[in-house]
Amino acid sequence: MGYWDLEEGKDCIGKTWVTTKLGTALGLVGSAYHIVAFQPDSAVAALQRATNGTVTMAALGAIFGMTTCLSAQARDSPDDPLNYFIGGCASGAFLGARTHSIMTGTSACLGLGLVAFFTKVGKVEGWKLSTEPKV
Repeated sequence: MGYWDLEEGKDCIGKTWVTTKLGTALGLVGSAYHIVAFQPDSAVAALQRATNGTVTMAALGAIFGMTTCLSAQARDSPDDPLNYFIGGCASGAFLGARTHSIMTGTSACLGLGLVAFFTKVGKVEGWKLSTEPKV
């Protein structure tokens, strides 16, 4: 069962679980690339890097999933793209707190919020990134 299969504003635990798993997977892949590109001095340093990146991305996914769902419940408008902006912004604010940078938090809030907003708008309106070739 995928993220879009779950009803908006209803199954917060299920949606959060899906976004946390996705964030964890992205964190593992990103950490692997980072370790290969920038060789650490020891295995312990590599493990610390992998853990740091993976846990951060998992937390971003969890924050996004829970905030989006709770926003949909609180605002009583489950299909509103603004819920996704709020979830993305909350994830960005966490990233700013994690890096101890207001500029990072503000930029990530706006960036992640807009990406999430337009992802939801595109899903609702049926936008296609690519189409079948015309023969």
